[in-house]
Amino acid sequence: MSFARMRFGRRSEKRAARHLKRRGYRILAMNAVTPLGEIDIVAEDGETLVFVEVKARTTLLFGRPEEAVTRSKQATLARAALYWLKSRDALCRPARFDVVAIMAGGGASNVQVIENAFPIPIR
Repeated sequence: MSFARMRFGRRSEKRAARHLKRRGYRILAMNAVTPLGEIDIVAEDGETLVFVEVKARTTLLFGRPEEAVTRSKQATLARAALYWLKSRDALCRPARFDVVAIMAGGGASNVQVIENAFPIPIR
């Protein structure tokens, strides 16, 4: 991955975190690394733990940002989230997966939060 793409990704994650904070989420971790994968943002929305995947695009050439969260990516996120929950003895907490889709370009960004973007597999 090029440096420019990595920088764009990190800026997008920071933009997503700011947007989530304005919506009342409490950010617990950014780029939470587990042996099973990375979670872009771990947050709380009230009593619910939220595992957030951030996807950003500057063009629709390869589809909308949220379309990049494929079943395979969802499975990886679910495994990483389960590891995160187990390692913190938090399996009993309500949890969900959100996707923050960002369309950047032209000096403005469109940020969309998709709550409950996909189901949590049975633990």
